[in-house]
Parts: sequence; C-alpha cells; structure tokens
Amino acid sequence: MREVTASGQTVEEAIQSALEQLGVEENQVDVEVIDEGKRGMFGIFGSKRAYVKVTVAKDPVEETAQFIKEVTSNMNLSVKVDTEIKGNHVTYTMHHENIAKLIGKRGQTLNALQYLVHLVINKQNDTYYTVTLDAEGYRARRKETLESLALKMGDKAQKTKKKVVLEPMPAFERKIIHSVLQDKQVSTYSDGVEPHRHIVIKP
Repeated sequence: MREVTASGQTVEEAIQSALEQLGVEENQVDVEVIDEGKRGMFGIFGSKRAYVKVTVAKDPVEETAQFIKEVTSNMNLSVKVDTEIKGNHVTYTMHHENIAKLIGKRGQTLNALQYLVHLVINKQNDTYYTVTLDAEGYRARRKETLESLALKMGDKAQKTKKKVVLEPMPAFERKIIHSVLQDKQVSTYSDGVEPHRHIVIKP
C-alpha cells in the first residue's frame, strides 16, 4: 500500500504536496487529516503547519486479478491474467498450458471461480461490477456449443411436439439459449431452483 505523510501551510496545500509525491490524482486517494494546522498572527507569527496522511486507494480490478492468481496458485497452477474493462464490466482471461483443470466439466470449475471473483470485486466497493472469467477463449467456444444445442433441441421439440428439458446451467448460459430461440417456433422458460435451474423448450 502506497502512502505518504505531507505538510503544508494549509490542509489543501499538504494534500497537494502528497499527491505530487505519489504522482496520482485526488480521486485516487484516501485522505486522513492528522493536524489542521493553525494560521498565525498576520499569517506568520505562531502559525502551525497542517499534516495529512494520503493513501493510494485500492483498485478493486487489480486486487481481484491478484486474487485469481492466488486461488489458482493454490491449485498448483501459475496463470497469466489479462484484464479488459468496458464500463462496469470486467473480463479476466486466464492463460495456462493445463487450462482444462481450471475449466472443469462443462465449465463448472470456471463458473464457480467466476462466482467467487464477482464477490471479491464487489466487496466493500462503491462501484458495482459485472464479471466474466474466461480461460483461453473457452467462453466463446461454449457460446457456440450452446447456440448449436439450442437450435438442435428447438428442432427436436417442434418435430416430436413434446417439450425438451435441458441440463442445469448458470443464468448467463441460459440467457444464450433463450436468445437463440426467441424468434423460433418454440417457447422457452427456466424451471427449477439454483444450482439445478434448467431450460425447458416447448413446441
């Protein structure tokens, strides 16, 4: 954690001095006033300098990337993490030669990690972030698989005139299925309770 204690004729001057030393803007720091100081007679005699402690505020996005590295390190995997920020959505992409271990069966391990990452980035934070945790482009491949599955099962429901029940999947994956079948000759709805909530395709 980077912090400095600085002084000045006024609190504002002390803060400015600290910001220059740290090389940051005021909106990136937490300020603690140690002593407000005192203006002397004629602004000179008996004056007392103001003191402040200025700390660079933690960056939740960077801290969360560090959390991912720590968790994967405990799984005996040293991953490289790329971060992409678009508005309030953060995508972390993990890279490792044994990436399958981080994905798990049908992405279950990756989804569990994503849930933890979402909790960590929004812990004691004023800004609310949504998160995607990816592993070597797995999310894009999974999306293609789900889109293909949706069309296939939609056709099956139409041909058999019976409803088709899909396997349980997280909300963001169910959303892909709903989206693909939106304009088709079938209707879709989610049924069940998390983590066993699943999609039903109805002719």
